[in-house]
Amino acid sequence: MLELWAAAAFFLGIHLVIAGSGLRGRIVGVIGERPYLGVFSLASIGGIVWLAMSYNAAVSGPNPLHWAPPLWALHLSPLVMLIATLFAVIGVTTPNPTAAGAEGLAADPETVKGMLRITRHPFLWGATIWASWHVLINGDQASIIFFGTFAVLALLGTFSIDDKREKKLGEGWRDFASKTSNPPFLAIIAGRNTLKLGELGWWRILAALIVFGALFYGHLWAFGVSPVPGWYPY
Repeated sequence: MLELWAAAAFFLGIHLVIAGSGLRGRIVGVIGERPYLGVFSLASIGGIVWLAMSYNAAVSGPNPLHWAPPLWALHLSPLVMLIATLFAVIGVTTPNPTAAGAEGLAADPETVKGMLRITRHPFLWGATIWASWHVLINGDQASIIFFGTFAVLALLGTFSIDDKREKKLGEGWRDFASKTSNPPFLAIIAGRNTLKLGELGWWRILAALIVFGALFYGHLWAFGVSPVPGWYPY
């Protein structure tokens, strides 16, 4: 379990302490943007691999159960994971100024459409929903650390990106942000935007459904755990 804590601290550290702070700018000033992105990408991949390996080791050893997963949550999991997948897949395939290298899109008034009407951080909210729900439906210490790491990082990442974009883009970003929201549907509820499902793109929805189906039916094979214990597999 100690190794899992170390892996979680490393993964959160490189994102929050380095990428999410002024330290990033100082490192880029020394080695350049591209070398930094290369090193950071390798460190991130290494961190994920370390997290996965230490998680597998932790669940095989002493692993206290802090709560029993609620039965209702287990049966609700497919719907919640479908929502998370829709956010993630549609989000990652939608042009978005919050994505690395796409900051210039903030100045284009045509950018705010589709999924961006719902949230300007669709992928990260998909990851937040996915990770948070896995914390709830597991309840063991290893899963709380593992999935909690991704939940914390994804949620804090939305605020970190907003802060960095505002500092870099100024008024252009503030104009974009005024038409969108960080929390899903908040801009729509506040009357600053309107929901237009037709703008999501049928092919994005189809892609999300394919990804969801693959994850749902492949979950037992890939991870050794049924996505809905008790009724799948039949």
